[in-house]
Amino acid sequence: MDPGNWGTDLQAGAQFKYGLLWVVGIASLMAIFMQVISARLGVVTGRDLAQCCRDWYPGWTRWPNWILSELAIGACDLAEVLGSAVALNLLFHIPLFWAVVITALDVLLLLALQGFGMRTIEAVVLVLIATISVCYFVEIFILPETKPAFLEMGRAMFLPHLGHVGMVYIAIGIIGATVMPHNLYLHSALVQSRQLQKDDQSIRRAIQFNTLDSTVALTVAFFVNAAILVLAASVFFGKDSVTVAGGRVVAFTSTSDWIRVAYLTLAPLLGTTVASTLFAVALLASGQSSTITGTLAGQVVMEGFMHWRIKPWVRRLITRTLAVLPAVLIIGLRGDASVTELLTLSQVILALQLPFAMFPLLQFTGSSKRMGRWKNGPLLLIAGWASAILITAMDIYGLPDSIKAAWQVIVGG
Repeated sequence: MDPGNWGTDLQAGAQFKYGLLWVVGIASLMAIFMQVISARLGVVTGRDLAQCCRDWYPGWTRWPNWILSELAIGACDLAEVLGSAVALNLLFHIPLFWAVVITALDVLLLLALQGFGMRTIEAVVLVLIATISVCYFVEIFILPETKPAFLEMGRAMFLPHLGHVGMVYIAIGIIGATVMPHNLYLHSALVQSRQLQKDDQSIRRAIQFNTLDSTVALTVAFFVNAAILVLAASVFFGKDSVTVAGGRVVAFTSTSDWIRVAYLTLAPLLGTTVASTLFAVALLASGQSSTITGTLAGQVVMEGFMHWRIKPWVRRLITRTLAVLPAVLIIGLRGDASVTELLTLSQVILALQLPFAMFPLLQFTGSSKRMGRWKNGPLLLIAGWASAILITAMDIYGLPDSIKAAWQVIVGG
C-alpha cells in the first residue's frame, strides 16, 4: 500500500463508480502470480532478476534494462513525493509546493527510521492501514449512509468492461500500482536473505512459504484497494459537493484532486478532523515505507545490472531529487490541482515498464536449463504468460491515451 494505490483507486471510484473494480481484482491476481514466480527464481538460482539478466543476456542489454528499471523506481518515488506532500499539507497546512520541496529532505527521516529496523516500520504501517481498513469495513457493511449497492458491485466485478472514455488509462495505472516492476527485482533478492539449504526439501518448503506469504499479503491488499475504490464511489461519484462538520461545503469538479479530499471517505464514521489526521498519518507512513522499498530496489538493480555500489543515503538522495524536480516544476506551473493527474501518470509509467521485467522473469523461470526440476509448472506457466500478454496488450492499446495524458499533465488542458 503506497500513495500510488490510494491515487488510482480513488480516481477510479470517483470517476467510474464500481466500473474498474474488476481491474483491482485481476491486478491483484496477476501480482500474486508474478511475485510467486519472482520468489521462485531467487530461491532456486540464488540470484535476483537483475543478476540473471546481466549473466544470461548479451552484454549490450545491461544499460537499457538498468535505465528502464531506474525509470520505474523514479516513477514510484514520484508517487511517494506527492503522497507525502499531501500528508504534510493536511497535517500542517503547508502549501503543497513547499510540502513537495520538504520531501526532498526525507533522506534524514529515512536514516532515522532505519535505526528502528524494517520490521518495526512495517508494523507501524500495518497498524495504520489495518485501522483504516476496519473503518472502511464498518462504513461499507454497517453505516447505512455509505453502504454500497452490493449487486451492482458484483456485476462490475464479474462483467468487465472498459467502455467509458479514460477507463483504459486509469486501469493501466491500477495495474502499475499493484504489480510494480521494481518489486519483481526486489522480491527475487529479498527471499535470499533467509538462510536456506539447497536440498530439494528445503527448496520446496521455501517456495511453499513464499507462495503463502505473497498470496496472503496481496489478498489483503486487494480488499483494502477494493474498499478504497468502493468508498470513493459512494462518497464522490456523481456528486457536486459534500457537506462536512460545521456546515463547510467541499465542492467537486471533473478536475478535483481526489487524493487531497480522500479523507472524506473516512468522515462518515470518524468525523472530518479525526479522518483527516488518520488518513494523513497513514499516507505519510505508507509513503515512507514504500520509499525504503524503492531504495532497496534501487540498490538491487544497480548492483545486479552494473555492479555499482553506493551508500543507501546517497542513493536515496539522488532518487528523491530526481523525483522532486518534475513535481516542483508541474505544481509550480499548474498549481495544486495537478497532484492526482501526476500521481496517476506515475503509476501508468510503472505499468509501461512491466513487460521489460516480466518477460525475462518468465523466460528464466520456464527454462529447465536455468531452473531444473523447479521450473514453472503448467499453472504458473499459463497464468504468468497470460498476465504478461494482457498487461502488454493494455499498455499498447492505451499508449495513445497515456501520451495524451502525459502532455496534459505537463502543459495543462
